Amino acid sequence: MIVPERVSLITLAARNVAALRTFYQQLGWRETDFSSDYYAVYTTAGVMLTLYPIEDWEKDVGLTVRKNTGEYKPISISINVQEASEVDGIFHHLQAIGGDILQLPASGDNGGRSFYFADPELHVWEVTYNPTATFDDRGAMLTL
Repeated sequence: MIVPERVSLITLAARNVAALRTFYQQLGWRETDFSSDYYAVYTTAGVMLTLYPIEDWEKDVGLTVRKNTGEYKPISISINVQEASEVDGIFHHLQAIGGDILQLPASGDNGGRSFYFADPELHVWEVTYNPTATFDDRGAMLTL
């Protein structure tokens, strides 16, 4: 059997689900009916995002995560937008809520525009516009 080429759910193992929940609410994200006091679930365009207690994630996966290293996670999750102006709008919103901006918005040689930020538990996010990207009606990216 071949592994399907898709990502359906991203789980962020959270030391403090309540604090992360507040941050994502401040981004304007709405939780699904699957959320509970224990964890949060958000539906994005094509992929679901879950904030899940790190202790339970460690049990599920069979790993132990280093505690409070103060290091950014070595992965970035991208929010691809359909207009370059959206990059700046999202940047200004993150500034207004005190977001941890890692890199200011900048234009690339390909006509794109992007910046990076981190959530309160140092998960790195990229907000990016790529002029060649296409999207479906839900906003899910079809081509890069």
